[in-house]
Amino acid sequence: MPAILTVPGYQNSGPGHWQSLWEASLREAKRVEMPNWDFPHKVDWVEALDEALATCTEPPILVGHSLGCLAIVHWAESHDREIRGALLAVPADVERPDGLEILRSFGPIPRYRLPFPAIVAASEDDPFMALDRARALAWDWGARFVDLGPCGHLNLASGHGPWPRGEALLSEFS
Repeated sequence: MPAILTVPGYQNSGPGHWQSLWEASLREAKRVEMPNWDFPHKVDWVEALDEALATCTEPPILVGHSLGCLAIVHWAESHDREIRGALLAVPADVERPDGLEILRSFGPIPRYRLPFPAIVAASEDDPFMALDRARALAWDWGARFVDLGPCGHLNLASGHGPWPRGEALLSEFS
């Protein structure tokens, strides 16, 4: 299996989060460390992602969660490295009027076709992205859309640690 780079969202993914569990169980999985998890800035995160990608010896699979999805999409807009595919799990809508001000630098959300295969997996009751909006972004990005049903923000707070369905989606890129 190719390298897997996980790209967590705002405030990182804790020890029980599915991304952390994948990093512990999949030897190919490695976290992209961002300069500041609590005060994210788009330019810094995109650069950190590019630096992590520069260390890959073959095209990797990117696995973003929440704000990490937007870091991937912004990276793809301005960089050119070969990517095997991207799993974009419950992207955050940083353009929402009630969204966190600290995340605004990640807007506007790019609306173009990604240059690599992608899957957008979204939740029917995600408090940070409406399902129809996630579906529209998937369309714009040229990504396959997967409706996960009601699973919140797919994090520990919504009762998710392991995410077997995500692992099945991930295997589509190997």
